[in-house]
Order: sequence, then C-alpha cells, then structure tokens
Amino acid sequence: MTGPSSFYPSIQTYIASLRDDFANIPAERKARLAEIADYIRAKKQEGKKAELIFICTHNSRRSHFGQIWGQLWAQYHGLSYVSCHSGGTESTAFHPHAIEAFQEIGFDISSKGRENNPRYHLRFSGELKPLIVWSKMYTDPSNPRKRFGAVMVCDDADQNCPIVFGAQKRFSLPYKDPKEADDTPEQAQVYAERCRQIAVELGYLFSLLSQR
Repeated sequence: MTGPSSFYPSIQTYIASLRDDFANIPAERKARLAEIADYIRAKKQEGKKAELIFICTHNSRRSHFGQIWGQLWAQYHGLSYVSCHSGGTESTAFHPHAIEAFQEIGFDISSKGRENNPRYHLRFSGELKPLIVWSKMYTDPSNPRKRFGAVMVCDDADQNCPIVFGAQKRFSLPYKDPKEADDTPEQAQVYAERCRQIAVELGYLFSLLSQR
C-alpha cells in the first residue's frame, strides 16, 4: 500500500498535529475505541477482512467523517485488511458543510452527477484512487452485507435501529451532531471541531493496531 508520504502536504501536517490530542481522549472513549480495535485484530487473526460501517441517521455528516478518517488511518498504517464504509437508516446527501470541513484541511473533493445526492470523489493522496462517497442506506449494495462491524456514531440511529441487519458486532461511539450549528456564526468552527474529534479518536484507534 502507498504510505503516508504520498499524502498531500497539508494533510500530512494536519494528521501530524493530531497525535498530541490522543492523550486528551477520555478513558471511557478510549475503552470504546479499544473494543473496535480488538474486533479488527480478531478479524485479522481469522484471516478475514475487517469491514466497518459507520452509521448515523442520514449518512450526511458524522458517518462520513468516520468512514473517511477510518480509511485514511488504515492507509496511513498500511492496514490493507481494513475497509471503512458508511450508511444511514435513511439517505439524504453528503452535507456541504461537512465537505467544506474536509476541504479546509486540504482534501481534494469533486462531485459527479446526481443533483440531489451527488457522488463525491475525495482524495488525500495523488497516488491513490479516490474514495467515492455519497449518502445511502447502510443496507446499500455497495456496503458489506454481512459479518461487518457496525459503528453507531449518533445516538438517534443507535436508539432507533435496534437491529443492524448483517452486523457481526455493534459498537456505540456517538458524537454530537454538528448540524446544531448550521446557519450560525459558529458553523465552520463546530464542523471543524467535530471533524477533528473524529480524526483524533480514530487515529488513536488505529494506532492501537500499528507501531508505526
């Protein structure tokens, strides 16, 4: 796998700044993250691919943050046996404010068709194929259909989706919804903070799987 040296310079700088925040993750959150790391580790020991689906209600903000940062950190650590996906209990669109948060960091993002729910090609390296992301149900055919880890990143989806069909294991890892700041002066700051929080926590998770 192509390593972090191929990442865009602005993204290399950003992820280098995240490690200092690992120590600030609350112990309770670290325990939840360690459970997911144990699941990934067990799948590797079985000789199976570890597939995660990050799930929130609309698959518009937090679940995309999870999928994209999870895939980036897997790439960073050379963990080719991990793949990250996202989905919702319903679908809307990858929210523009979440896209802007990634663009501010230096991700290259372009849209491809579908006026109401475009497919976005997202790159963090010029040497890797883009991630193709859009809003969809977690049951969408593009996602794993069975024996995956379901990472519930919002309380609403966690509480109102008692059964995640096909999931081998389910994890509760909720985050506050940044949409609470939509159309306020704090909008950009809140989206940036939520994006960074998820980047830090998933960075910590994947650091448990690698000594790089």
